[in-house]
Amino acid sequence: MSAFDEKFRDSFRLKVCALESGNENYQYPDRVNYIMNSCDNKAYQVLAGYINDTKEYKLVLVQHEFGFFSKQEAALLQLIQSIRVPVIITFHTVLPNPDTTLKLNIQQLTNACCNITVMTKNAAQILERDYQVAPSKISIIPHGTHLVQHLDKTLLKHKYGFNGRNILSTFGLISSGKSIETTLDALPEIIQTNPDVLFLVIGKTHPSVVKQEGEKYRNMLKEKVTELSLEQHVQFVNYYLPLPDLLEYLQLTDIYLFTSKDPNQAVSGTFSYAISCGCPIVSTPIPHAKEVLRDDAGILIDFENSGQLSDAVKSLLHDEQLRKNISSNGLHRIAATSWENVAIAHALLFDGFIYTGNSIQFRLPQINLDHIKNLTTDIGMIQFSRINNPDHDSGYTVDDNARALIAMCMHYETTGDINDLVYISRYLHFLGHCIQDNGRFKNYVDSKKQFTAQNEESNLDDANGRAIWALGFLVSHKHLLPEKMVCDATGWLDEGLKYMNDTHSTRAMAFALKGLFYYHQVCPTPQNRLMALKLATKLERMYMHECDTGWNWFESYLTYGNSVLPEAMLCAYLITENERFKSIALSSFDFLLSKTFTTKNIKLISNRSWWQKGKIAADFGEQPIDAAYTILALGRFHDVFKDEHYLQKMKMALSWFLGNNHLHQIIYNSCTGGCYDGLEETHVNLNQGAESTVSYLMARLTAERYLREGNLVEKELAHQLQGI
Repeated sequence: MSAFDEKFRDSFRLKVCALESGNENYQYPDRVNYIMNSCDNKAYQVLAGYINDTKEYKLVLVQHEFGFFSKQEAALLQLIQSIRVPVIITFHTVLPNPDTTLKLNIQQLTNACCNITVMTKNAAQILERDYQVAPSKISIIPHGTHLVQHLDKTLLKHKYGFNGRNILSTFGLISSGKSIETTLDALPEIIQTNPDVLFLVIGKTHPSVVKQEGEKYRNMLKEKVTELSLEQHVQFVNYYLPLPDLLEYLQLTDIYLFTSKDPNQAVSGTFSYAISCGCPIVSTPIPHAKEVLRDDAGILIDFENSGQLSDAVKSLLHDEQLRKNISSNGLHRIAATSWENVAIAHALLFDGFIYTGNSIQFRLPQINLDHIKNLTTDIGMIQFSRINNPDHDSGYTVDDNARALIAMCMHYETTGDINDLVYISRYLHFLGHCIQDNGRFKNYVDSKKQFTAQNEESNLDDANGRAIWALGFLVSHKHLLPEKMVCDATGWLDEGLKYMNDTHSTRAMAFALKGLFYYHQVCPTPQNRLMALKLATKLERMYMHECDTGWNWFESYLTYGNSVLPEAMLCAYLITENERFKSIALSSFDFLLSKTFTTKNIKLISNRSWWQKGKIAADFGEQPIDAAYTILALGRFHDVFKDEHYLQKMKMALSWFLGNNHLHQIIYNSCTGGCYDGLEETHVNLNQGAESTVSYLMARLTAERYLREGNLVEKELAHQLQGI
């Protein structure tokens, strides 16, 4: 619900009916506006009357677990049948091979609901096979997981006093069903070859278990620890840990052990949380585990088989690369289950039953510069990242530092945060380090600040164009920035422009035109105008050569960063007032938008195979940089033509980062402040490199300014969907 509020507070309002078994007198937050005693069969009809009489409720979601409604199945069914608005039921458990009574009960419940939500494919298959529920009525929305920062394991171990230990862990509300003794029985063999192992049993005993038998099960475990002489290798963390602490315990874990002995356990939140924290998993084969851990994403063992558990743990402890591979595979498998993605799935589901004709509105998360700062060293911005851990061996590029320079200037202009100047200076002086005597920029620098052999093997024209764009952008903000910084940028800009005289790369010329546009705002010289005219005329010739019926473009293909080309022609028009440039800008941009926008979202040109003239475009393989450049261009075209449909498309393009894409998954990670590197056919690329992360920041700052100025957000939010 927290994730749902963060993403959709302006589209839905959520209220909660809390279930209690008896008069328990819990203290609840404000969103709980009704409490029902689930043991009182009369309370069900009272609740139905309340919902029906309160006109603001448009949909009811029932979280179903058999223990919640024990002996009140008939009252629950009557409640659902009495409610006049659509009802969705989420089954946390779906039991296979039901007897006649259970089967009839579940069938009646599902018949009374408009939709049934389950958390695994296996649960959906059981509903279809054993209860004859129509597949069209079933939605699969996985158990949610938290986005985490993937902190350094060594530092976390030091924080909690586990230096030098290999940590095994399990967590959750403790009960005999977790079969923790399976691990204890395996430990003597494990520690023979791994004496530094420590097994953490994290969590309090389940309250229902305490009521029925006290601490009988925990005491049995403690006795077994003593019996097996494991006191130095087992630690009970007998707390219900706050979420931040729990996630840190999981991140410092070397191997997570899930030993449930219930073959019908449909799903496990503890298991999911551990995978999302990067833990390699050894698990018993509950249906959820078999789905998620397939194809080298974990190791499955038989129920209550200590020998298999010991072998699995030892193989992982002795093979660091295997642990890394399983961790990475698990993270990619579980990425779609972040609470943010679960919220998107629920929003789309709700909208299908309470649709009012207005699209769901995605809320912007708070700006988070953490990952940008983590990627930045004394040299500049590191090129790549493994998940959200900077890959120092990947080195640095002019490409990334130029974009970072623009983004941080934008952020400084927006916020006035004096700390931004440190980063602006660092990226600027990286560009200064890379410019050569002839005005040419070398692009690739290693971790020792040395130029690499890639500079001799690659076409560097595009990098030179990006450097001109960045330096021109900085100089245009001379009224905000220190004089020395502006002076350095101006000198390197003048030198770099000399090299651009001989380039024939479309994008290099386009980036340079953007830089000239900004430079011309504060230094409107004849030389700048002449250079803009020269570069734009080259682009004009390219356009006229390739332009054909149904293909209003500069090249015979659409590749990456396409929006920069029509935007550059519009910049050339603003410098030179040449109407031909304006006309080409408009026709080429209209053509591009027609190929990349649907009525609901943006679908970017695939990097799997660029769109060739006369051929069908490939699907998938979408990159954040293309969404960002589209947003920048939409802003420029709105400046000139004052057409509101550019702002509508800008909002659509920004929502691509937030989940409005073909996978309905987030591309921007608000927890780390990083942006995922790509949207593929079935998954997102979880690596959060410099290009993607900076692209999001540029897109976010640009769109937010235009949408606020256009009052678009307020206009659309006047048409709100009602809540649950």
